[in-house]
Amino acid sequence: MFAALFQRSVFAIVLISSAFITACAQAAALPPPATDLARPNTPTATAVFAGGCFWGVEGVFEHVKGVKDVVSGFAGGSKSTAHYETVSRGDTGHAESVRITYDPAQVTYGKLLQVFFSVAHDPTELNRQGPDEGTQYRSAIFYADADQKRVAEAYIAQLTGAKSFRGKIVTKLTPLDGFYAAEAEHQHFLEHNPNYPYIVFNDMPKLRNLKSEFPELWTGKMP
Repeated sequence: MFAALFQRSVFAIVLISSAFITACAQAAALPPPATDLARPNTPTATAVFAGGCFWGVEGVFEHVKGVKDVVSGFAGGSKSTAHYETVSRGDTGHAESVRITYDPAQVTYGKLLQVFFSVAHDPTELNRQGPDEGTQYRSAIFYADADQKRVAEAYIAQLTGAKSFRGKIVTKLTPLDGFYAAEAEHQHFLEHNPNYPYIVFNDMPKLRNLKSEFPELWTGKMP
């Protein structure tokens, strides 16, 4: 595992310019979804997104108002292969993902999608994200039910019709068959390691963009 972490750090330093370009491309908030999913009478709900390394995606949603908990993990493959080193091979079907538990009375599923597409990652990068390459870094929405699928499909269609991105949105919509939490050292990684080179160059810009573009959702302070 330490070899993989070291490799990520080296990639971050070597590809600073790439990370900077990606961060700039994600700096503008997108329009809110015309179709949303409101469940104000439900105490909690969950959403599972994948958008590259789970450290940064987790870090973004940990700073969104209404989010109660975020867990880094894996989705898309089997329980037996849901281990960091194994998933890093890129042949398990898993994507590094985050499970977001939120209060629907404070933030909707559609608003989470807006944040996901606006600042958490670049949905036009196929099987990669910034310096990370492989299907385990793909852009994906793992929907738990037909309503989540409907809202996600509608939002992708809305963004595509509005030509919100220069490239094609490659985000995959996949039914959620299981989510498996990653090892303890990957949980809250950004919070615990704000000066880690990979975090500095790839993920801190996402937090700045979140604070700037979604001030009404921003909670807490910069690590």
